[in-house]
This record gives sequence, C-alpha cells and structure tokens, in this order.
Amino acid sequence: MDNRGANLLIKITNEEFNQLVNFVYDKYGINLSKKRQLVEGRLSHTIKDRGFSSFNQYMDLLVRDKSGDEMLNFLNKITTNYSYFARETDHFEFLLEFALPFLEKNRTRELRIWSAGCSAGQEAYNIAMTMDQYFGSKKGMWDTRILATDISMNVLNKGKQAIYSEDNIKDLPNQWKTQYFSRLPDGSYQVTEKIRKEVIFRVFNLMDPMVYKKPFDIIFCRNVMIYFDAETRNKLVERFYDATAQGGFLLVGHSEVLDKGATRYHFIRPSIYQKT
Repeated sequence: MDNRGANLLIKITNEEFNQLVNFVYDKYGINLSKKRQLVEGRLSHTIKDRGFSSFNQYMDLLVRDKSGDEMLNFLNKITTNYSYFARETDHFEFLLEFALPFLEKNRTRELRIWSAGCSAGQEAYNIAMTMDQYFGSKKGMWDTRILATDISMNVLNKGKQAIYSEDNIKDLPNQWKTQYFSRLPDGSYQVTEKIRKEVIFRVFNLMDPMVYKKPFDIIFCRNVMIYFDAETRNKLVERFYDATAQGGFLLVGHSEVLDKGATRYHFIRPSIYQKT
C-alpha cells in the first residue's frame, strides 16, 4: 500500500482537536466533533503553507488574526461551498405557483427576500430570475432586491462578479440562458446587469444577532444547517421566525427537517414552512 499521502498529514492531538471544535462551535455554530479526519485532511497542507508544524500553532494564528481572513480561509476549507443554478428546482416552482401570487396580494410593492448562506450567488440570482419571470412588465413597480449573505468574502466576491461556467448553468431553461446571461470570450457566462443589480451581497455570520429594518417575506437557508447540531439549528430557526414577516416563508434544503416541537413555523410541504 502507498502511504505517501498519509505521511503528508499533520496529526491533530486530542487536546488540539477539542480546542478547535469548541472554538468553531462557539463562534460559527459549526459542529466538527465528528470531522476529525476531514480536519486533518483539509488543513494539513494549509498549516505547512503557513510554515507551521502543528495544529496548535495554526490555532494561535486563527485566534490572533483580527482581519478575519485566515478564519474565512479555514471555513472555506472545512465547508463545501458547492452550488449551481436550478438546485432543488421545486422551490422555484413553489415561488412561481404559490408564494409570489400570495405575497403579491398581501404586500404593497415591496418584497424582502434573504438568501442566507448564499455561496457564490447562484441561489440569489436564481430567485431574481424567477421573480422577473413572474412579474414581467410589472417588475418595475416592485422593489424586489435580494439580500445575499455568507461568512466567506471569497464566495461573495465571486457572487458579485456573477461569472459562472457552462456546467454551472446547464440545468436552466435555454430561454433563461439567453435572457439572463452574456457569453464571455472564454466560454463562461455572466449574469446580465439587470439581474445583478437585484442582489445585494453582504458578509454575515448566522450566529450573530440579526439586525434588520423590516422582517423578510422569504428566507432561503438551504443546505446550510447540515453543519449544525440540533440545538444550534433550532435556535437559528427561531431567530429566522422572528425575522420573518407574518405570512412569510422559510425554505430549507431537502435533506433538512425542522423539529416540529421546536419551531413556530407552519409546515407547508417538505422543506417549505410559513409563518402563519
């Protein structure tokens, strides 16, 4: 057996691992207690690049770094910022067929929508395109800008650039590709300015207090809470509930199920909830 790959790993001691798990959980709500192998595998190269030989040295850097850049690099390594257009398409069908008609009748020319854990912006732009399809010529009469947040400035910058590979948009209808994207010389695609200006990108840690001028009509938080334990997830959902306008909706990932006994949201269908 070839053990060269294993020899490259920097082993984390029990004390170092517990310290790291507690630090990340307290600050970001991410539970790494069962991810020891992942932590060693994904961070060994980074630790060597920093000129260190142990996780303890790297932890000191994480704690001392006031810019937050090293922490964001760390989070990018241990979480999967994987997204694409038309992911879990039934959510966008729900917007078109139910949520937007309901909100159009019950709101006055403004919809407040939040894409929480937006990664590189695909979800937020997908929402903007869906709303453009729904409102059509009436779109200009509505304020439908979308707040897109993530803890990683790296993915937010990619979202602002709004440039994606052909594979990333392959599941979108051909009409949408023509209508909402411009093909660049290198074969990639950029979201049109009309849609780009609908999305506002901001850095935000979901563990921080939620400060908002008005509650949200729709909150997307899909495939984010898979990194949280039940207690952290339930507390976050309750904070989402307080940030949701009456009649508004919370959409989570298909693999994420809210604890019925721990939420005030009303179950609509799998992965879709409403504040009634």
